[in-house]
Amino acid sequence: MSTSTVRVAVTQAEPVWLDLNEGVDKTCDLIAEAASNGAKLIAFPECWIPGYPCWIWTRLMDVGLNVRYIKNSLRRDSPEMERIQLCARTHSIAVSLGFSENFHDSIYIAQVLIGPDGEIRAHRRKMKPTHMERTIFGDASGECFASVAELPFARVGALSCWEHIQPLLKYHTMSQHEDIHVSAWPSLTPHSGGNDLWSMSAEGCQALSQTYAIESQTFVLHCTALITEEGVKAMDTSTGALMSSPGGGSSAVFGPDGRRLTKPVDSTTETIIYADLDLDQITATKMFADGTGHYSRPDLMRLNISTKVRKMVVEDDQEDIADITTVV
Repeated sequence: MSTSTVRVAVTQAEPVWLDLNEGVDKTCDLIAEAASNGAKLIAFPECWIPGYPCWIWTRLMDVGLNVRYIKNSLRRDSPEMERIQLCARTHSIAVSLGFSENFHDSIYIAQVLIGPDGEIRAHRRKMKPTHMERTIFGDASGECFASVAELPFARVGALSCWEHIQPLLKYHTMSQHEDIHVSAWPSLTPHSGGNDLWSMSAEGCQALSQTYAIESQTFVLHCTALITEEGVKAMDTSTGALMSSPGGGSSAVFGPDGRRLTKPVDSTTETIIYADLDLDQITATKMFADGTGHYSRPDLMRLNISTKVRKMVVEDDQEDIADITTVV
């Protein structure tokens, strides 16, 4: 690494709901703003383009919104993605982007890490959509493990939302020796104090990001979207338990010992949160315990994974046998 200090930018903003082109425009505006303020990396939330499908937590089916959502989801190889890549290259900034990926009209919760040269360094899909997300999103195959890449200033990784409660997936991500981790979420509803799950609340999900920082000894960029009254109307969620009123932003940065490094921002405020990361703090923290290094016991516990992307059609002379990688 050329420097031990890296400035990062974490967005807390409202997506442009169900509008691919306008969403790309807003993405590029935020990228340019972060770069002008000296950031080397900017993080976007889960399904930033074309916005998280909030209505799935309010009603079982909405064919009209589903069709619009699929049509406005971002394709991995597309002019729209190329615009974002060009913007990253123009401003010499890395981008961690969460998006709904359209793959021949099947959609997946996806993330790409774009380097400051505009090249896509990592592309992954969420291993398992959570609960109601499974009504519209597909499961990932082995590409869910493509979560970490080397950038000029640090090793950067990412996971989406409740992937942060998957111990084995987290361990695999940590084993790739991240320095900075993007924890991407949609807008998050504060806990009501009632019977709703605290673990699904803004407070609970932020705790998961903070725990990841402690477990991995990485800087964690907890990145959330927000929703306004306009978004509530667009998603028709006013009667739902989640994402039914303005707010939902709770973006933050956590240090490798779990401490919060940024001040809280009002949940309805669109902003970019900046933090200057002293990467030497990672070394200081790992001295005490490195769960995938000197604090591990591979003679007692190891993780086996299948990294192969399964094909739907296999010819007779081909074998569809999973590649097994052992993380030691």
